[in-house]
Amino acid sequence: MSDATLITNARIIDPASGYDAIGNLLIQGGQIADFGAGIAAPDGAVRIDATGLILCPGLVDIRASLGEPGFEYRETIASAAIAASAGGITTIAALPDNAPPSDDAAIVRALASAGEATRRITIHPYGAATRSCRGETIAEYGLLAQAGAIAFTDGARAIGPAALMRRALAYARGFDAIIVQHPEEPSLAGGAATEGARATLMGLPGIPACAESLMVARDLRLAELTGGAIHFAHVSTGESLDLIRRAKASGLRVTCDTAPPYFDLNETAIGDFRTYAKLSPPLRPEADRLAVRDGLADGTIDAIASDHQPRDADDKRLPFAEAAPGGAGLATLLAITLAQVHNHSLALRSALSLLTNRPAALFGIDQGADGAGRIARGRRADLCLFALDRSWRIEAGRLPGKAQNTPFDGRAVEGVVIGTWKSGVRVFG
Repeated sequence: MSDATLITNARIIDPASGYDAIGNLLIQGGQIADFGAGIAAPDGAVRIDATGLILCPGLVDIRASLGEPGFEYRETIASAAIAASAGGITTIAALPDNAPPSDDAAIVRALASAGEATRRITIHPYGAATRSCRGETIAEYGLLAQAGAIAFTDGARAIGPAALMRRALAYARGFDAIIVQHPEEPSLAGGAATEGARATLMGLPGIPACAESLMVARDLRLAELTGGAIHFAHVSTGESLDLIRRAKASGLRVTCDTAPPYFDLNETAIGDFRTYAKLSPPLRPEADRLAVRDGLADGTIDAIASDHQPRDADDKRLPFAEAAPGGAGLATLLAITLAQVHNHSLALRSALSLLTNRPAALFGIDQGADGAGRIARGRRADLCLFALDRSWRIEAGRLPGKAQNTPFDGRAVEGVVIGTWKSGVRVFG
């Protein structure tokens, strides 16, 4: 019996090459055998009619916490893989905030192997930037890189001391590696919401928005000093984006990503002390949301990541100031991004590029036959098939996977994943 699958009459979009046309795509032997108009299938092939649907590369999520090892009560790799497949994600860059953290080559290799064991996702682990992610001593970047670490970060914890960040950037440069920073000045952090009228009205301790831009400005100067490469995660303010925009224009090795809450929600979403909307960084005023939206459109922002931070119900069932920050984002990544297409802020191909080839290229995981983020002949068949205009409602408690702490609870969206393929095998739909 043939192992082939022919997806017919789909609108095939490969943002990396600019390909965008109605046609067929043939999967055979776990790879993309061919695609285009008039492609036929061998006898016995499975046929899937995708009329009216869009077929794109499997999504590449470059920032997710997976809970395992150490926090399996929040999420496991297996449950995260289920949520990712339902969201069209086939590749995940996993943060090192495990217990123990990913500051050891064996842990990095184990995470990658655990991803393969799910047969749903590829996991590319980050290595810890500092030992135990404590911000005290640089980790062994060479050994971690050899084990498969794609970059170095302390996850949701900023690399605080300037001298330590300088050493990290200089050391990583020797391995042609990137330091990924959570841009928040630690001495100004510790609050629960963005400092301002709303936080004051609600009686919440505030974090000034400049806590982000101060760290961005400092680290850009250190990147210039060392020649190192810096990537800023979940950028959420217009001031930070202005700094990054200017740094890119001057030739610094700087990139950044953002996450759906920062272009879809503003600080009003915390509403009546909604702890599901308590995030890190916190939600910002509307002017910053609009600035992030503009940063997506003008290319300043290089990728959209889920920023998946699973939390148990008990982590959130606390007074707002005491609740753990973080939101689940795997299953909703595509739909919330497509909202920017539906409101005409982003072209469809640009939106998909921010979810596929651009994040894959950032960390060099787009190369070779098993590379992520592209549709090409001979490539591994990691694919996402979705209905652009089909509507659904995001409901906490009904999402796939274990984590249900979505800041988008109750949000009506358009864009439904119909099928996800990993290495040619349909793993969702």
